[in-house]
Amino acid sequence: MPGYEIIGEEEQQEILDVLASKTLFRYEFHEQRRGVYKVEAFEKAFADYCGVKHALAVSSATAALRVALAALGVGPGDEVVTQGFTFVATWEAVFESGAVPVFAEIDDTLCLDPADIENRVSPRTKAIIPVHMCGGQAKIKQIVEVADRLNIPVIEDTAQACGGRLHGRALGTFGRMGTFSFDAVKTLTTGEGGMIITNDKDLFVRSSEFHDHGHDHDPNVGRGLEKRNFIGFNYRMMELQGALGLAQLRKLDDQILQRQRQNKARIKGVLSGIDQVTFRHSPDEDGDIGSFITFFLPNEEKARAFNKVLTEEGCPAVSWFENPWHYYGQWEHLLASKSCLPSGYPFKTEDGQDRCNYPVSSLPETARILSRSLTIPINIHMDQEIPRIIQAIQKAALAL
Repeated sequence: MPGYEIIGEEEQQEILDVLASKTLFRYEFHEQRRGVYKVEAFEKAFADYCGVKHALAVSSATAALRVALAALGVGPGDEVVTQGFTFVATWEAVFESGAVPVFAEIDDTLCLDPADIENRVSPRTKAIIPVHMCGGQAKIKQIVEVADRLNIPVIEDTAQACGGRLHGRALGTFGRMGTFSFDAVKTLTTGEGGMIITNDKDLFVRSSEFHDHGHDHDPNVGRGLEKRNFIGFNYRMMELQGALGLAQLRKLDDQILQRQRQNKARIKGVLSGIDQVTFRHSPDEDGDIGSFITFFLPNEEKARAFNKVLTEEGCPAVSWFENPWHYYGQWEHLLASKSCLPSGYPFKTEDGQDRCNYPVSSLPETARILSRSLTIPINIHMDQEIPRIIQAIQKAALAL
């Protein structure tokens, strides 16, 4: 996830444009900013890049999910189906909306299993959030087909797959809404920040209003004199982030994704020669952004042995099965219903009754898949690192 690796003169110039205007806020101050509207320009450029009508920049990908849920009318009493392998922000945003997350299994794409969706939905299900994990694609067409049949909207969490495509079509464009992350370690980075995309004008307008304290953004009146159709909150992106995003977006395909894919191919070529190694399923290998290479060993014991050698050689792989940020079975605060509120909300109701609970054993297939998987992160500047990784892989293969 290497956007920070190539921050350079282009990003500096975009930032200097903002500083020269002395306007860091994305709205108003028209005379002072002298035509400099970086967030607005970033939104337009990102919408064009994805091939959609509308894009809304926000303060983070977590905020993007929260705003998207609000725009769809998801709230208390509702449920949202998502997957048990994702960053915690996916389900944190659901809780923050007042709804309850319901976790489904992943398949060999490491993303939501379309076949498990109907096992998890209920009359209360108001949205489905598949997550395009580790730079690859979910089986998003099948997921949307199931969701459409059930009349449930899909929000694509594309935080880890910015720039990814499925047979030429941008990830994030298959569902009703798509969300993206631009945090400090993402492929395209603005330090913090996120984006919502949609082709639905009504959803875009609701999102725009909700993310800015409910302001209806009437161009005919000055800021602060606008009306409000409903209450909102503050999830705005500021001009400095928009400036970084503009520069990074221009580099995304040629300077970031191309190099990632090349580096991934070098490592995958070596792994492909190991009999007991297999790879995650990719619905479209060419559309994978190349930010990670994930492979499977026959069982958990062999995965641990393989990674033990990689670690001893100074090139440890990521074991998602042991990762507390991304895997359901390691979310101790969720599994133990830990809340900072005396009431126990969101796990308990006002009168102390259980509202939701999460048994550690409820996703056996996800556990089986992740327990035998290993992931090697891919960067842009890896020319010196790749030979060491290859040597470590070759040594680890001898331990199988």
